Parts: sequence; structure tokens; C-alpha cells
Amino acid sequence: MHSWPQPVIPQLPGRGRDLRLFDSATQAVRPTAPGAVAKIYVCGITPYDATHMGHANTYIAFDLLIRAWLDSGIAVEYVQNVTDIDEPLLERAVATGQDWRAVADRETALFREDMQALGVIAPQHYIGAVESIPQVAQHVRELQEQGKTYALDGDIYFKIENSRLFGSISHLSRKEMLGIFGERGGDPEREGKLDPLDPLLWKSERPDEPAWNTVLGHGRPGWHIECSTIALTYLGNQIDVQGGGSDLIFPHHEMSAAQAESLTGIEPFARFYVHSGMVSWQGHKMSKSRGNLVFVSTLRHDGVEPAAIRLALLAHHYRSSWSWTPQGLEGALARLDLWRAATSMLCGLPAESVLERVREVMSDDLKTPSALDAIDNWARDTVHAGGSDSEAPGLVKDLCASILGVYL
Repeated sequence: MHSWPQPVIPQLPGRGRDLRLFDSATQAVRPTAPGAVAKIYVCGITPYDATHMGHANTYIAFDLLIRAWLDSGIAVEYVQNVTDIDEPLLERAVATGQDWRAVADRETALFREDMQALGVIAPQHYIGAVESIPQVAQHVRELQEQGKTYALDGDIYFKIENSRLFGSISHLSRKEMLGIFGERGGDPEREGKLDPLDPLLWKSERPDEPAWNTVLGHGRPGWHIECSTIALTYLGNQIDVQGGGSDLIFPHHEMSAAQAESLTGIEPFARFYVHSGMVSWQGHKMSKSRGNLVFVSTLRHDGVEPAAIRLALLAHHYRSSWSWTPQGLEGALARLDLWRAATSMLCGLPAESVLERVREVMSDDLKTPSALDAIDNWARDTVHAGGSDSEAPGLVKDLCASILGVYL
């Protein structure tokens, strides 16, 4: 599976500061301190509908993280998956009378278009679950050989008791886990399971459902083991960041980490677990199941510039949960006009301190609202008072593109 074209990232003078991030596991903001090459895995979409603002918020958050690493001189190896076989996709295909593969291909293509329009850095490895099935099956076989699985009516489950660190990412009680697990794709009430929280590794073939012939027989993977396998295959046994929306903390990131650690014996699977907040609309978190969605593609079709959409998202810290409003988009459009007016001038006020301030706040857990304030102040003062620095407008334009991904 291919990703999308990479945006141009201008080179800036000097070097950015070392990045500090909030880690969900330790509940602290810590220096990321990767090696020469930072390894990041971000959980991708299940392609049964178009990209909404919640998706955009998540992928822009990790785009900013990668940009901060690059600005500080660290190379990045970035992997993202596509869950192109899963119950929601199959249900959508049945409901609309379409082939599930056609739905997945169409929505994945639209996602690529949206990401390119928003200036999001593309992963070097953009991997579908379907293409990874042989590797997933092999990993399940390895877990079987280690005695960490059991069979139930032809399906294969992972014994969560094998995970020493289980619960250390979400910090949930068992009661809380049981409630959320059933709401987010789990089956805690299935009879015959050794532990209600045991996740499904392999689903045996069902009538009228797709299945693949593997070393495990005919069937298809469970959700969590797909990400474990893709991350291990392309990034190795331990990564710097596993990322996604905060609704993936449990069960998905707990389960995928538990399975990866069981396969390799290395703990923790990720040095940081980083999560973006939820975006709501009309009083509820945007979700495909609820249908309260604002789509990136719809806004683009209506003539809204992608840079304005991006600015509307950057006005909120990536970990905060907030509500999308038309007023927020209007404010982003006004900000875009201001920045363009200032950066199009022949001269402006000196901007070295602006670059330093943006680097400072972005290195401290990606504080985009403070970065926007710094550029706003320079732009307003430059437009109103002018300036004599001929290089300043170009420097601000480049830092907007390079660090914030806002292409003026």
C-alpha cells in the first residue's frame, strides 16, 4: 500500500530544542531522547467513511511531533497502518450493498487526499492489515508455541495474564476495563474465555465473511495483533512512540503492547504512549457510529483552504478535548489572512525571536496555542507598524511551513 506525496519542509537557521512529550503510561512530560533515528507508529484509520475532524486532529498532532524531531536534527522512521479488514467495514459494505474492498479502497484514497491537502508528513511505511496477514498469522503461531494462547470454537485468544505491564498505559481498574472493552470491539461476555479481557488473536472463517489461508488455517486477524505485527515488522522490537487518539489507550494500545512484549520479551514495547484529545460536534465526540461528523473533504469541496482547517485544529493543544464550531473556523480564516498579509510584505519586524519562541513552546509538549500567539503578535505588529528587516517575512513563512505545517 502506498502513502501520499511528502510536503516540502523548509530548512530553518539553527536547530530546534529537544522535544518533551506527555507519556500516558508515566503520566508525565518527559524528554523523548530518541537515538539518531526516532521510531514512531501511529494507528491509522478503518476506511469505511471519510476523514473527519477527529481524524485530522490526531494525524496533525503526530505530524507536529515528527516536525519537532526533524527540526532538532533527528531522523524519523514513521509507520502507519490501515485497518482495511474489520467488522465496521464489513457492516458498512453490507448496509450499502458494496464490496468491502471497494469501500476500503475508496475511503483510503480519500484519506490520502485529505492528508496531502493538510500538509501532513507521509509515513515511510503505510501498511494495510490485509497485506500483513501472513506475518500476523506467523506471530500468532509463535505465541501459540510459547503457550500464551488458547483455542475457543476455532478462534484463538491471547492470555492477557502473560502481560506483566497490562494496565500500565491506561491506569484503569478491572471494572473500568470490562466496561470499555465491550464498547470498543471486545467480547468480555463470550462464554468459554479464560479471562473476559483476553483479546482475540485470530478469528476462524465465518460464512459470508472474507478469510485467508495461512499457517493457522482459514480466517482473519483480531484487531490488536495487526498493529503489534506491523510495528514489530517495520520498526523492530522497541519503538519510541506509539500514538493515536485517546480512545485507543484502552483496549487497543494496552492489548497491542501486551502482545508485542510477549512476542519479544522486551518491555516496554513503546518508550512513550502519546494520545490526542477528542473533537466533538453538537455536544458529542465525533464518531462514525453516531454520524455527527465534519469531514475534511466536505470543507475542501466547499472551498475552505486546508491551511485554515489546520489552523483551526492548531488553536487547541493536541491533548485537549474540544468542540468544533463554525466560529473556530472563521477565526482560523482571519488568522490565515493576517499571516499572509504580514509574510507578503517586503520587510517586517525582526523575526529571530519569533522562531526561538515557537521552537521553545513546541518543544514543550507541542504547545501550539502559544506558537500561534507568537506569530500573531509578530504579524499584527508588522502589518500595523511595518519594519526594515527584509528577511523576516520569509523566515516567518518558512517557520510556519516547517514547524507548524501551515503553508502560506
